[in-house]
Amino acid sequence: MPEPTYPPIHRSTELLERAERLIPAKTQTLAKGPGQHVRGVAPVYARRGKGAYLWDVDDNKYLDYSMAIGPLILGYADPGVNRAVEAQLHDGMTFSLMHPLELEVAELIRTIVPNAEHVRYSKTGCDVTSAAVRLARAYTGRSTVLCCGYHGWHDWYIATTDRSMGVPQAVRDLTYTFSYNDMQSVHDAIDADTAAIILEPMTFDEPKADFLHELRQLCDQRGIVLIFDEMWTGFRVSPGGAQMRFGVQADLACFSKAVANGMPLSVLTGRADIMRLLEHDVFFFTTFGGEALSLAAAKATLHRLVDGEVLQRIELIGDELREGIRGILADNDMGYATCKGLGARTMLAFSDSAGDPLMMRSFVQQELLRYGILWNGFHNLSAAHTQSEIQYTLDIYADVLPMLHEHVRMGTLSMSLKGRCVEPVFRKTSGFHTKPRHVEAMR
Repeated sequence: MPEPTYPPIHRSTELLERAERLIPAKTQTLAKGPGQHVRGVAPVYARRGKGAYLWDVDDNKYLDYSMAIGPLILGYADPGVNRAVEAQLHDGMTFSLMHPLELEVAELIRTIVPNAEHVRYSKTGCDVTSAAVRLARAYTGRSTVLCCGYHGWHDWYIATTDRSMGVPQAVRDLTYTFSYNDMQSVHDAIDADTAAIILEPMTFDEPKADFLHELRQLCDQRGIVLIFDEMWTGFRVSPGGAQMRFGVQADLACFSKAVANGMPLSVLTGRADIMRLLEHDVFFFTTFGGEALSLAAAKATLHRLVDGEVLQRIELIGDELREGIRGILADNDMGYATCKGLGARTMLAFSDSAGDPLMMRSFVQQELLRYGILWNGFHNLSAAHTQSEIQYTLDIYADVLPMLHEHVRMGTLSMSLKGRCVEPVFRKTSGFHTKPRHVEAMR
């Protein structure tokens, strides 16, 4: 059998050179951009996808574990979703009046998502998280927000990061961070002006010691609006997301990604008494909020997910992948690496105890490409992935991870990279912007 080689990416390279002259940052979605892939080795532009596979513009085929950074819960070009979109396309996509799909999808979401007494739509995740924060401030009459996780590019959140240029200081002083699974960090940050606590209810670490339940109790005691950012957990960890999976109801919950299998749609749900402020007092409207193609895709997707069977199958094969990777790491004494998360979405992560984690991630990505696997640190499983593809992936990991370990042991990792190392999204991601000034005076 011939030695596998890196894919030719001539067309991708040509397109990237053109983009560098025209598009700031070269990409519309940072996680898809060239900085998150080994420059000079990894493909840059996609042409098409089908099932669990993606073809780049050079016609290389890859088993995809990124899956458009999460939305493709059923896989690329799912036939049922395609039929729904095509049928609606014949009638039109955006109209001068409301469309019945706005109501039909809302009724469907209400039957699936806990506490979804009212439902509104937009297009991106940060649209609905920002709407939720505005609602919380209006409902409570307070201003400060505590957050944990990633919530988009809007001012109120991005002010907590090191990419906050252009955000006024007055806005920066209204949002602070706390640490996941750490109630003390919440108590340290909370004050009398706290309107909302917003968090991703789970990323890759599961909630411990009743963390989510304690947050719920604290918000009840202090009159704070609890918001779940369920971009990743929604319609993935269970049909009703983290609220259903962990038995904790948020006051407001925000969804996107998997809800429409790749079509652009985001959803805000929550308590009727809070959401009713959207009638007159809080303004949240957009031209494309009721765009019918995305709603048709959402209706088709949710009908597939509502009974939980598809998600159970995804989690089962994802568990197999995670445990297989853990076994390979243990067999090779790679204590600086771990694979964590629920089966539907796992992460292979590296600590800095053995070197630069980004360099290790780059090497693994680079070597997986030789075997036709597209990976950027995560395994976002879909209904299109099969058990045989999981086994193939584990067979490749069984070759690649020992290679990584040998380079780490020999100190030759930097010399092993054929292209440019992947870049961090944020240069500082924890342990900062954690506590308001003069907290004790404000309590």
